[in-house]
Amino acid sequence: VTGGSSGIGKCIAIECYKQGAFITLIARDENKLLQTKKEIEKYSVNDKQVVLCISVDVSKDYEQVENVLKQAQEKLGPVDMLVNCAGTSVTGKFEDIEVNSFERLMAVNYLGSVYPSRAVIATMKERRMGRLVFVSSQAGQLGLFGYTAYSPTKFALRGLAEALQMEVKPYNIYVTVAYPPDTDTPGFVEESKTKPLETKLISETSSVCQAEQVARVIVKDAIQGNFNSSVGSDGYMLSILTSGMSPVTSITEGLQQVVCMGIFRIVGLFYLGSFDSIVRRCMMQREKSESADKTE
Repeated sequence: VTGGSSGIGKCIAIECYKQGAFITLIARDENKLLQTKKEIEKYSVNDKQVVLCISVDVSKDYEQVENVLKQAQEKLGPVDMLVNCAGTSVTGKFEDIEVNSFERLMAVNYLGSVYPSRAVIATMKERRMGRLVFVSSQAGQLGLFGYTAYSPTKFALRGLAEALQMEVKPYNIYVTVAYPPDTDTPGFVEESKTKPLETKLISETSSVCQAEQVARVIVKDAIQGNFNSSVGSDGYMLSILTSGMSPVTSITEGLQQVVCMGIFRIVGLFYLGSFDSIVRRCMMQREKSESADKTE
């Protein structure tokens, strides 16, 4: 599990450990990793289970990532499931975001998933088995005000997942893309401090989920080999609306998409109208405030 020292990544690791898995946690902060390791070990179901910690930045040096994953496989055996959960966020108006933030987010959120996946895929193909999980976001299904740096990196994961699934399916390897909503994690708390007002108001139209709940859904979908993993009714609707040419796990899933698409599009248009209205109101408020300041 990359990004496994906190938030959704940590909860996914706990969920897998509860099911008897051997876990390798990958993150940058060594102290947080060791702290998380102790926390996870409380949930062991047998004496043989191991939690291995590796401190590395998965977005910087592919060779380093490949080496540490090779070491992990030598210690614990080949990777059955890789969960790409390393990620970060920057919010703000397009023109206010530093240019290097666009580069950094693409490195962490996209290449930080490409590198670990690239390092394990050959072994998975040899074994004719494996699961690859990419943790995207609902902002990877729908571009929203304030997420011009973040959304594209999460959209990119879907493109990677769709192309990769077509390549690896004959080898009995299944790819899952998870689209969690706003989730109560340390990263979400940090992001909320700098969110523009428009982004906050749009976010408030749906509730905040708990990381444990999101992790349970992702692990279940990954084990079942589902391509899409979404949480709650909003998540289900978005997954149907954005299904496009994405793979389906069953005929039933495909039929649901066909039947519900038109209805959900109508509902979605109301949501989009509401979001546009929020943005316009905020702009008018700001302009009134600025003109009042000039008058004074």
